[in-house]
Amino acid sequence: MYMVSQITKGIKISVSTSFEGTYFKNYRIQFAFSYEVTIENQSKDSVQLNTRHWEIFDSLNDLEVVDGEGVIGKKPVLKPGEKHIYSSGCLLSSPFGAMRGYFNMVNFTSTRSFRVFVPSFRLSAPFALN
Repeated sequence: MYMVSQITKGIKISVSTSFEGTYFKNYRIQFAFSYEVTIENQSKDSVQLNTRHWEIFDSLNDLEVVDGEGVIGKKPVLKPGEKHIYSSGCLLSSPFGAMRGYFNMVNFTSTRSFRVFVPSFRLSAPFALN
């Protein structure tokens, strides 16, 4: 298990990753990774996550960019001190990769939108590490 954290404007993002195994899909081997994201509101204002932006790097492929509404179908509202935890995953065509991104959020006190960065995190299959 691997974990990273970063705080942007009072919002702490922590990510832990795990290798889930290999699969054959479309006659190609795929490496499956899961990740758990913890969003913790350490600010004094209530905030809401509206959209996400991911950059997925695969050591054998080009960059894949994923933009979308919320996270796993939710747009969580976090009061000061609250956390939202969710799990997701991705398939890579190699045993090494990385992800990074950001969440677009709104501060309910100021009504301003702001960006919270997700630190770059590694995706690596343990058997490929030497």
